[in-house]
Formats: sequence, structure tokens, C-alpha cells
Amino acid sequence: MATSRSDWLNEGLDVLAHEGAEGLRIDRLASRLGVTKGSFHHHFAGAAGYRTALLEHYEQSTLHALDAAVGARREQGTRATLEWLVALATDERSSIRRAELDRAVRAWANSDPEARATQARIDARVIDALQEAWRPASGSDAAARTAALVPYLVSLGAAVTVPPISAAELREVYVLLLEAVPGASGA
Repeated sequence: MATSRSDWLNEGLDVLAHEGAEGLRIDRLASRLGVTKGSFHHHFAGAAGYRTALLEHYEQSTLHALDAAVGARREQGTRATLEWLVALATDERSSIRRAELDRAVRAWANSDPEARATQARIDARVIDALQEAWRPASGSDAAARTAALVPYLVSLGAAVTVPPISAAELREVYVLLLEAVPGASGA
């Protein structure tokens, strides 16, 4: 069976999540996929090209999952959107909850300008999406941005806590934060 570009990229995300950026070696990826390095060179122009493609793949898949999640409840208002995001962010099987991968990319971003730029774009989009979700319930864009930062900063803190915060505990924190949504007491 032929190994596709997507196979290489998805395997790379798995390696990145479990071994970090230093695990992204062509020979190791080829071995894991059960193919030769020639297959790699058919799809990518060397290790640097692969890392660029991997970051692009990570960014696109992350932003696609975000857009789908926010779009799924946008018309139902701030609380419904935020409740849905809480459900997704605390579900171990969710395409949004990828704590190991997120940690690995953030660690990579500390030493690599391309990974840092990718992470900066993702952070900006997530904060913008949360701000948009909060806007209808906030008095201003500034208030919506502040409200958006609270759950995002909680998620970042939870992602780097050792040992990790469980999904159940994180859900309880988010439920507590949902009480800050206007109209929450009657919901």
C-alpha cells in the first residue's frame, strides 16, 4: 500500500506529540510507517520542507476543528457556544483536545521561529474565536477579549500542569467559569 503525504504528516503529528520535535527524523518516521526513505522524498523536499509541511498541517487541522466547533453553536448564543466548547475541550476523544500535541508544538516554538509563528497564528485565531463568542454577551470588544482570555489562559495552564489536570477537573473549572456568562443563573 502506498504511503500518502497525509500518512507522513499524521504520523509526524503522533511522533511530535509523544517524542517532541527531536523525534521527527526521516528514518524513524519511515520505520514507523513501514516504508523506505524514498517514499518520504517523493512527498517532501528534505527534512526542513517536511517540518514546514507538518506545521502547516497542524495549523490547518487545529483551525478547522476550531471553526467547526465554534460554528456548530454560533447562532445559539454565547452560552450555548461556550458550553459546546467546554464539552469538546474536556472530551478525551475530541479533535480539539490534543494536550500532548499542543504541549509539544509549544515546546518546539520555544526554539524554532517557524513553529513560534505557527503557534502565534493559532493562539490569535483561538482568542479571536472566543472573543467573537463572548461579544454578544459583553458590553464592548475589550470586555469580550478579556472574557475570551480567561478560559484560554486556564486551558494553557491546565495543559502544562504536572501531573496533568484531568478532563473531569478541567470541566469543573470551565463550568465554574460559565457562571460568568450573562444569563447563566437562569440557564
